[in-house]
Amino acid sequence: MLTPENNQTEITRRESEYTPPRSLSHWFIGRPLHTADAPHQTIGIAVGLAVFASDALSSTAYATQEILGVLAAAGTIAFGYVFPVSIAIVILLAIVTISYEQTIHAYPGGGGAYIVARDNLGEGPAQTAGAALLTDYILTVAVSVSSGVAQIISAYPSLFHYRIHMAVGAVFFIMLINMRGVKESGTAFAIPTYFFIIMMIATVGLGLFRFITGSLGKVIDPPELSLLHTVGALTPFILLHAFANGTTALTGVEAISNGITAFKEPRSRNAGITLIWMSVILGSFFLGISYLTGQIGAVFSEQETIISQLARTVFEGRGLLYLATIWGTTVVLIMAANTAFADFPRLGALHAGDG
Repeated sequence: MLTPENNQTEITRRESEYTPPRSLSHWFIGRPLHTADAPHQTIGIAVGLAVFASDALSSTAYATQEILGVLAAAGTIAFGYVFPVSIAIVILLAIVTISYEQTIHAYPGGGGAYIVARDNLGEGPAQTAGAALLTDYILTVAVSVSSGVAQIISAYPSLFHYRIHMAVGAVFFIMLINMRGVKESGTAFAIPTYFFIIMMIATVGLGLFRFITGSLGKVIDPPELSLLHTVGALTPFILLHAFANGTTALTGVEAISNGITAFKEPRSRNAGITLIWMSVILGSFFLGISYLTGQIGAVFSEQETIISQLARTVFEGRGLLYLATIWGTTVVLIMAANTAFADFPRLGALHAGDG
């Protein structure tokens, strides 16, 4: 029924007692969002850092370990090259960040490798870059979730036989959260992302302080060194291979440039600031972890991660701070898979729009 608001206006209000029925799915993920509500799903810098940077930031949890895994082939003496290789990777990170910062302002509607290649190189290179990115987003889910489960296994070895079930459950959980849209999922991811940042600051900061004061010891009861093959000598190929593996630290750097449309206005400015903050935090954590890894004598192992070895050495045992670091790292690694959920549909839409 249409009733006038008052006798002096023409504004009307539609009154209805009808309420849409609630289904079982509504109780789990809420009511469907209207397309018209898309502008209200935009996010700011703080939430954007949690949504789009969690993938890149979390890669610090396994990038150093990937470098160690390659250098181990030349023996433990080669572990001294972890920090120099990390420096080279951070230099590459700076170059990539500057490039994407320019891309963000040049393509405010979203400009990842696909759009840039399409506009400047043609359809062939664009399809190649886009297909590679779509595949990479799927692999990001696998790597991030697997690494997160590995952190838990390091703290609770008895759960080793349940690692596959834990990983599948984590992917399903992220899927449910993303059914509520970017804004809601971003809010849910903000707390664990910033908790991880705080714990990494505490771990790396205290570790560097204890090293400077001479109170930082070596890893107690280090895990067994895992070697797939040995070559006996450090060769340029091994160093280049270590560099290539270590560039996993750059995983997810492009996510922000692909997800510009998710930011509030001014989009380019907010996305650019988020990218810079992400790169500074990422580079600092990566260098800090790599440097301390060499000082404490951490080793590459499938039984215990580098983060676990570092945390229990810095915090002198498996106490509350150790567990907080492990859980914080685990959650942010699992949440890092959200980057694929946030960016895969956008990149897929760009492909579909071009036929």
